[in-house]
Order: sequence, then structure tokens, then C-alpha cells
Amino acid sequence: MASKDKMLKVEQIGSPLRREHSQRETLVGLGLNKIGRSRELVDTPMTRGMIAKVQHLVRIVDGK
Repeated sequence: MASKDKMLKVEQIGSPLRREHSQRETLVGLGLNKIGRSRELVDTPMTRGMIAKVQHLVRIVDGK
């Protein structure tokens, strides 16, 4: 990962309980597994697609 890549800070705000199993797996793939956890991820189309799939469970804190 180069330093010039755009980064997104994503925070989990919802629980994956009573959700489809694939949504839980998507959260784990993003590196999130508990409410309140946050991760900085490279802004790629794949990452954006994963965020879109669980948009009701996460929020983008800031886009650097």
C-alpha cells in the first residue's frame, strides 16, 4: 500500500445479530467485529462494495 492511496476510516455502529450470515462475514472481512471498532481501509471499488453491503451497520468517519 503506497502512502498516496486514499484511505477511509470506517466504524461499526450496528450489530450483525439477526442479519444474514454473509453480512457478518463482510464485517469480518472489513476487520470489524464489535460495535465501536474502527478501521482505516484503502479506498478501492472492492472496499466500497463491501461497505455498501453493510451500510446500515457501519459509517464512514472521515475520508482522508
